[in-house]
Order: sequence, then C-alpha cells, then structure tokens
Amino acid sequence: MPDQSYDIAVKNIFADITDDMMAYFIGVELNNAEELNIEFTHVERRSGDMVYRCALEGNDVAVHLEFQSDNDKKMPYRMLRYALEIIEKYGLPIYQAVIYMGKDRINMDSGITYKLGEENKLNYKYRLIDIGATKFEDVIKTKYYDLYALLPLMDRDSRRMRKDEYLRMCTDAIVAAPMELSRKKEIAFKAEIFSGLVFNKDVIERVFKEVDKMLNLQESETYKIILDEGIEKGIEKGIEKGIEKGAAQTLIKQLRKKLNGLPPEYEKRISEASKEQLDAITEDIFDIDALSKLDKYLS
Repeated sequence: MPDQSYDIAVKNIFADITDDMMAYFIGVELNNAEELNIEFTHVERRSGDMVYRCALEGNDVAVHLEFQSDNDKKMPYRMLRYALEIIEKYGLPIYQAVIYMGKDRINMDSGITYKLGEENKLNYKYRLIDIGATKFEDVIKTKYYDLYALLPLMDRDSRRMRKDEYLRMCTDAIVAAPMELSRKKEIAFKAEIFSGLVFNKDVIERVFKEVDKMLNLQESETYKIILDEGIEKGIEKGIEKGIEKGAAQTLIKQLRKKLNGLPPEYEKRISEASKEQLDAITEDIFDIDALSKLDKYLS
C-alpha cells in the first residue's frame, strides 16, 4: 500500500487532468466552473480533494471529488461529513464522487442507508468511480488525452493478465497520440507516477526507459535535421521532417503489434509517407486491423 506522502503526491497530479476526467466520467465541462475553497474541520484535510461550483443537469451544484488509492471502510462517514460542511458553507446541492485508483478491486460502500420507524431514516449516496474498471480501448478512442496518464491504472483484468505488456500498451498509446512532444512527455511523466500504485518498480523503470528513448528520438531527429540543413534555411524543413520521421517510427511500432507483424515493404512505405498520410493513419489507427485497410492510406 502506498504511503500517505505518495498518496498525496498522486492526488495533486489529478489537478492537471480534472477537466478531461470530469468530462469523461461525470459529463461536466469545467469551462465556466469555479473552484470552491473549503477546509474540512472535522476530518483531516486532504490536499487532493476538489470542490467546484458548476452546472449539472441545468442546476447550480457543488461537485466534490475525493481520490482514494485503497479501500476505506469508513469512506461513507467521511464523505457524509464532507457533504454537510460543503452544503452548510455554500448552500448548494452536492454531487459527490470517490475516484478509486487502487490495485485491488473496489470494496467500499457508496453510502449510508437505515430506517428506524417512520421518522428516523437516512438514505445518503455518492458515486464510486473505479478507474480499474475503465476499459483501455474505450479511453484511447477519445480525444481526452490527459486521461492517458491514467491508462496504467485502468482495465484491471487486462492489466493483471498481460502485466508488462499492458504497461507497454499504455506507453505506446501515449507516444503515438497526435499531440505535441512536450505534452507527451508531461503525460508520460504522470503515467509513470500513477504506475507506482499498481506495478512493481523494476517493471516501471524498464518500460519507461524505453519511453524516454522514443520521445528523445522524436526530439533529437528534429534537431539533427535542422543542423544538417542550416539553422536559418533549414529550421522549418527540419522540424517538419523530424516530426514526420519520429511519428513514422512510432506508427510502425504500433502497427507491428496491432497486425501481429508488419512486412518490410510496408515499413518502408510508412517511413516515406507524407505528413498528411501519417496524420490520417494516426487518427484511424484503431480501425486498421488488416494490411488491406492500411493500403488506402499509403496509395
């Protein structure tokens, strides 16, 4: 089980991916949301707690997210105390969710319910979101690229069955994603930290060392071509060719896995493909399940 300092560090990283997480899991856009400041007096303050005022189903509500890396049997009591303090301070109806990112299956209650006679009763509920129950394939079909940082925590059954291979699938998806290199590096860094919750240290180090090489390759190819062409005249051409070559190598690696091998002539055609062709393959890569489908992008 991760120690508390690690748990808090992981929770702090969630602040950078809250927009995509809220949109994907809850269906709330944070464009016009206001982060609410509240110090919980009866429960130890958790730095990862997030409370927002935003619109949900046409209502002005407080959305409270709590991040949890282990099963806590007392979670319903904590959440109820949080809810009461938020309602008391802001006078808003509250939507609460516990984001569970643990290695084991979720084993917590999602509320407190009891009835004693007609007058004494309580029916308190909140949502439990199990990151491990989220499917890898579902997320990589979206453009919520910040959620790629959570891929190592997802698809618990596949993760346990494939082990090292699953973590490589996650990092390959990050490397192949159509986004700027700086953003890929940032997401890969977060993914490496989240991996510490469910993978062994030696596996993480081995897999992410390969990621560093791939991302550095993309970067170094750019600068190498710039120098070969000359700083002033070659900078535009160098950047374009460097990015294309790095993207081509990443696509070749992805297609080898997806198609259980890739003939050398196809690797050559991809290496020589234009930026537009590479972009099209990257966009539709999850639909390409045969060489015949790949042909239409390389003609």
